[in-house]
Order: sequence, then C-alpha cells, then structure tokens
Amino acid sequence: MEKNLSHGSVFKNLILFSLPFLLSYLLQTLYGLADLFIIGQFDPTSGTSAVSIGSQVMHMLTVMIVGLAMGSTVLIGRSVGSKDTELKNLSVGNTVTLFLLISAALTVLLLICTVPIVNVMSTPEEAVAGTCAYLRICFAGIPFITMYNIICSIFRGMGDSKSPMVIVAVACFCDIFLDLIFIGLFHMGPAGAALGTTASQAVSVILAFLAIRSKQMISGLTRRHFKPDPRIIKNILSVGIPVSAQDGFIQISFIVITIFANQRGLADSAAVGIVEKLIGILFLIPSTLLASVSAICAQNIGAGKEDRAKQTMWYAILIAALCGLVFAVAFQFAAAPAVGLFSRDPEVIRLGDQYMRSYVWDCILAGMHFVFSGYFCACSRSGLSFLHNVISIVCARIPIAYYTSVHFPDTLYPMGWAAPTGSLLSVIVCLIAYRYLTRNSHKQI
Repeated sequence: MEKNLSHGSVFKNLILFSLPFLLSYLLQTLYGLADLFIIGQFDPTSGTSAVSIGSQVMHMLTVMIVGLAMGSTVLIGRSVGSKDTELKNLSVGNTVTLFLLISAALTVLLLICTVPIVNVMSTPEEAVAGTCAYLRICFAGIPFITMYNIICSIFRGMGDSKSPMVIVAVACFCDIFLDLIFIGLFHMGPAGAALGTTASQAVSVILAFLAIRSKQMISGLTRRHFKPDPRIIKNILSVGIPVSAQDGFIQISFIVITIFANQRGLADSAAVGIVEKLIGILFLIPSTLLASVSAICAQNIGAGKEDRAKQTMWYAILIAALCGLVFAVAFQFAAAPAVGLFSRDPEVIRLGDQYMRSYVWDCILAGMHFVFSGYFCACSRSGLSFLHNVISIVCARIPIAYYTSVHFPDTLYPMGWAAPTGSLLSVIVCLIAYRYLTRNSHKQI
C-alpha cells in the first residue's frame, strides 16, 4: 500500500506524515536512553561513560546508514509521484542488494577496528573495557541496524510513516525489558546494554519483514529487480553519499568534541555524553522534518509540483524554529534536573547543566538547516547539504569547542556555544544557496 502525498493540503500532509515519523524517532532514541538510564542506576560512573561513548559511536554509524538510505527514499518517492511501478520495484530491489553488501563489509571492518576506535575516542581508562565490550556486541548487530533502516526508507518513500512507528515501538519495549534483565538482574554492565539493544534490533527486522508481507506493499517485485542496475545504484548513491558523508562529518565533529571532554576527566566525559543524549531527543523534531520534507518533496517533484515542494519546506522551517525556541527557553530552567535523571554524581550534574544551557539554543538554528537539507535532497542536490555542514564544522563548531575546552577548564558553558554558532553559519549558507539557485534557474534546485 502506498500513499500519494502530491495532493491535498500541504500543511496537513506534512503534519500527518511527520507525527508517526516523530514517534518512531522518539522510540528509537529510547534505545540509547534506556541503556544510559538503566546502567546509571546499577553501575558506577565508568559504566555510564562507557555506554555514552559507545552509543555515540553507534549513533554515528546509524545516521550514516540512514543518510545513505535517503537516496532510496528519494528515488522511491519520485517513482511513486510519477506512478512508475517498474522504477519503484527496481529501486526497492537494488536498495536491498546494495545495503546487504555494505552491511557485511562494515561488520567485519568494525569488529577488527574496535580497539583502535576506543583509543581514538580518548576513552577514560576506567571505561575502556566496558566500551570495548559494548562496541563489539553492537558491531556484530550492524546487519540488523542496516536492514531495519533500509526497510523503513522503503516504507517512507512509499508514503507510509506509520508502519515503522509500530515496529520500533515493539522493539523499544523489548530493549527496555532486556536491559533490566541483563544489566539489573545479571549485572552484565555495558555488555548487557549492548546485548539488549542488538537483540531488539533483530526483533525490529523480523517485524518489518512481516509488515511488508502482510500489507502486500510491493506488487510485481521479482528476482530480476534485485540484480544490480548501475543506473539505479548510481541514482541512489548520488543522493545518499553526500547525505551520509554530511551526517558522518557532523557525528565526527560531535566525537571530536567528546574527545575534548574526555581529556578533561571522567566527570566531563559523562556530562557531555548525557547532554548529547538529551539534545538527541530535542533534535528529533528537526530530524523528523528533514526526513519528512525529503519524502514529501520527492513525491511532489516527481509529480511536477515544485511549488508544493517549496511550500512544504517553508512550513517545516516555521515549525522547526518555533519548537526550537520553546526547548531553548525551557531548558534554561530544566537542564540540571534532566541531567540528574542519568547520574547521581553532583559534579556531573553541575557540568551537564552548564553545557546544556548553552548547547540547547542550537535547537532553533539546526531545525532550520535540517529542513533545507531535506529539500535539497529531494531535489537531488544533496551536495549542498554536505557543503554547508562542512563549512559550519570546520569554520566554527570544532575550533570554538577546542578553544573553549582549553581556556575554560572549570566550566562547560562556553563549550556549549560551539554548536549553535556552527548552525548559524549553516543557515546563512543555506539561505544564500537557495536564493541564488531559485533566482538563476527555472528548474528546481
């Protein structure tokens, strides 16, 4: 079953498509939060640090896989908008083949490189063993992460954002249950957190396959559609690679900042890890809007309705900015209690409160450039998304974070301003690119 998003109210389509998407992202984020919260109740600070560092590495890998799969979402969305069934089936089949090969190679490579990755992260000595155990188990589950996310990209390209929500809800509750058993009952520490997450991801893949079969979503799909087609793979990668590289570069910048914090000590490491998780929750709205805009705009562009695509983008920017403003104001008062949910260490809470109160302003600006990125992807100009993020990271985010980490050793508040400053630069670049391209071409960006 597919849904055409090129008809009806633009605003209504955006809201109705985005809400299940948002709930899916929220539930998926609970995977990492459940690990961090539960281990904080049963393990010392070293366990919290191990899970926060390990889950940040896994988050980086996941968003890069999701970014690469964006090429599939856009291609499938355009085929649905243009009602090209053969192109849709070829896109689905080649997506599965391509990502199975990628996941197999990635799993082997990451398992070999576990110790070097932990060393590069400047992991505090007390947390090294736990981080290695966490990552080895999660790396073994890479095929499940990959399969779940490409299946979701297929669902969303066909206009279905509800099925992924239901699937991830079941898997999330499974993860929380297994965390309580492995960490609380069997005292397995970070390894137990990783085992619960990996098992839950396997459950999500099984449920996704059952959903596709029961809904009979892809009629006419045959074995020949899975045979690699250079044209289809090129179209998928031409959008997916810049998005994946962009997301990877962003996550590398976060990891570099984490390394700066790790070098300051265990309390700073835990505080930054906790705040990154909290920011991850707040960023669910920008992330949802990015993915929703890319899927909805792809269908509209495929149907030749470029004006509807632009309307969708501007509505999404307004929603993102307003929600970001609410979060930024609220966490000037709620930062310390929020950090305190994940650690009972007073020093971690103090540092986390400082970092969160400055970092949270990024919610406004990041939401805006996330939406621009989604629109650029739908228009097959994902290179623009990569460009503005590289400029932001190289010219602002990392230099400011490094300077403040060195010159303000007793507080994390100045370091938190690195992210919103970088996002401001991204928004400026996006506005310039959008205005220039729309003024100098009758074609969509």
